[in-house]
Amino acid sequence: MAETAVFLADGFEEVEAITPIDFLRRAGITVHIVGVRRQVVKGGHDLVVQAETLIDDLNVDLDAVIFPGGKTGAENLAASDAVSSLIHDTYIKGNLVAAICASPALVLYPQGILKGKRFTCYPGFEKNTEGAYFTEKRVVQEGNIITSRGPGSAAEFAIAIIRYLAGDETANTIHAATLQKV
Repeated sequence: MAETAVFLADGFEEVEAITPIDFLRRAGITVHIVGVRRQVVKGGHDLVVQAETLIDDLNVDLDAVIFPGGKTGAENLAASDAVSSLIHDTYIKGNLVAAICASPALVLYPQGILKGKRFTCYPGFEKNTEGAYFTEKRVVQEGNIITSRGPGSAAEFAIAIIRYLAGDETANTIHAATLQKV
C-alpha cells in the first residue's frame, strides 16, 4: 500500500490536516504525521497534534507528500529547507505532491512546480503566482500535483488523493462510507 506523509507546522488548518489523515487511513493507506519543527504542533485554532515523527527523522520512501494550509502554517512550511527539498525530490520522482488552501501558492509555487500548470488555492493567494493558471475549481489535479481550495473542500481533496493512490473503487468506497455528496 502507498506510503504518504502529512506535514504539520504551527498554524496549520486543522480540518485540512485531519480529514486527509483520517480518510487515507480508512482507505488502508499508510499516513505518517510529520512535524516540521517540533513533534507537538499547534493548529491555527489551537488544536494540538502530536506528530509521530519529525521531518529530519523521516526515513521512508514516500508515494505522496501532503501539505495542509492555514496562512501561518503554510508560511512555516515554506520556511523549511527540508520541506523544499522533499517537494522537489517527490515531484521529480513522479510521486504525488498535494496541497490545500494557502499551501499551493505559498509552499508549492516557490518550488517552481506550478509554472505552466492549472491549480487552485484559497481565494486571494493566487495573486502571487505568475505563470501558473489559477482556477476556482474545488480540487484540481495536474499530473502528479493535486491542489484544493480550503477547509470546505478537505474531504474532496482527500478523496482525490485516495483516487490517485488507490484507484476509483477505494475512493468511491470511502466517499460513500463518509456520506459525501454525490
